Amino acid sequence: MSIDPRLYDVIVSPVITEKATMASENNQVVFKVARTATKPQIKEAVEKLFEVKVEAVNTLVRKGKVKRFRGRIGEQSDVKRAIVTLAEGHKIDVTTGL
Repeated sequence: MSIDPRLYDVIVSPVITEKATMASENNQVVFKVARTATKPQIKEAVEKLFEVKVEAVNTLVRKGKVKRFRGRIGEQSDVKRAIVTLAEGHKIDVTTGL
């Protein structure tokens, strides 16, 4: 069974932060996803890429901020994140990579 390369366009990268690490104790994994990705697309991508059962997908969009660097003003782009709740008994180790 070959994996559809479009699934890699949906999931950009795992998020490894203190909050994401705390969520992993509740069988949740946080991913940075494409801005256009929908919840069903995210669920399908995670289930096929990691071979796990997904119970729920929650998404959020962090709006880009205006930042200064050496006196110049720049703007960060918007970032969409998906908090994926896995079924009991399933788990993903995000530190190993894909």
